[in-house]
Amino acid sequence: MNRGRGAGGQGGRGVLLALLALAGLVSATEAGAQTAVPLPRRPAAPLGSHLTVYLMTMGPGEQVWERFGHNAIWIHDPVAGTDQAYNYGLFDLGQEDFLPRFVRGEMWYWMAGFPAERYVQSYVRDNRSVWLQELELPPEARHELQEFLRRNELPENRFYHYDYYRDNCSTRVRDAIDRVIGGRIASQTGDSPAGTTYRFHTQRLNTNDPPIFTGLLLALGEGVDRPISVWEEMFLPLAMREHLRRVTVAGPGGAPVPLVKSERTLFESTAPPPPAAPPRWLHWYLSLGVALGAAVAGLGAFRRNRAARLGFAVLIATWGLAVGLAGVVLAGLWGFTDHVMAHRNENLFQVNPLALALVVLGPLAAGGRAVRQARAVAIALAGLAVLGLVLQVLPGLDQVNGAIIALALPMHLGIAMALRRLS
Repeated sequence: MNRGRGAGGQGGRGVLLALLALAGLVSATEAGAQTAVPLPRRPAAPLGSHLTVYLMTMGPGEQVWERFGHNAIWIHDPVAGTDQAYNYGLFDLGQEDFLPRFVRGEMWYWMAGFPAERYVQSYVRDNRSVWLQELELPPEARHELQEFLRRNELPENRFYHYDYYRDNCSTRVRDAIDRVIGGRIASQTGDSPAGTTYRFHTQRLNTNDPPIFTGLLLALGEGVDRPISVWEEMFLPLAMREHLRRVTVAGPGGAPVPLVKSERTLFESTAPPPPAAPPRWLHWYLSLGVALGAAVAGLGAFRRNRAARLGFAVLIATWGLAVGLAGVVLAGLWGFTDHVMAHRNENLFQVNPLALALVVLGPLAAGGRAVRQARAVAIALAGLAVLGLVLQVLPGLDQVNGAIIALALPMHLGIAMALRRLS
């Protein structure tokens, strides 16, 4: 019994010693843990540091809406395994009510993202140059830009009211980038004169199509002749590509660094580049105007010749129809649409709805009737055309429309002279 108790006492003492030893071990381990040097932790990568942002610029194409070039924002996201090119220049000619809204100046464009490689290939197939500029953006700005573009792509956010010069696919790209870098683009370019105008670029980029060139020269009012800033000139994708090279942002240490980190060409078009300045075609417009005016005046001199009278009637009626309808369009653009750049158009002095009266009165006058009425209309039209020329010397009335004056004024004078002979 006693041995048994002794053995139990020895065993209990052993267990107690073991527990004390264990307690000592734990205490020693805790003490050691308190005095040990902690292992260094790797800091978490800033949000957006894995993203790479590019400005993608495409050169001009053949269609009239492609002549100004195009651009998009390309975001490379290796974590998500995506390369998305966000494009703000989408429209559909078959869209419901597209034509009526186009006439009213209420065009709705939208944006969407596309797989970048396939997107680039579509421009390569059209023989349009493609350039990439990697942008030096802070990680948080890259993340913010990606989130902003994703929100813009949602059905409820993707549409916007398009304006050719002030709110187009290029200005949307400019504004999206400027938004995430605190307005650095606007602050560095908004007060810098570009030395150009909207008309300057519109004319030089449509030199390849003289009828479109002339139509735009006729339809655009004095608003496109205002000198623009570098910020405004970035309505052109190729101008934006050029101007961003001189923009700086705050680098990692706070010192300014270029916004454009690197550049490369993905594809070089074989098409000739657009001219650097508009062509000087004033003499051609003047030659055509003088030839038409001389022709109608000459036909009016042969009033006894039946063929001459027929030619006179056809020429004066055709001119009256073309000029009168053009005048109706110009007046309508100014008075009833949101095409702001077509307002206050001084070409109405040269191209006036009053000319529609010649469609009826011209052939009548060629047959010896209503000559006085036709002559009165012709004199009024010639007077307006001369007035439009004289008013060019006044401040505030300096629309660049010399080519339209050179074309229309000689014809108006020739018609007035012919009808004077007939009377």
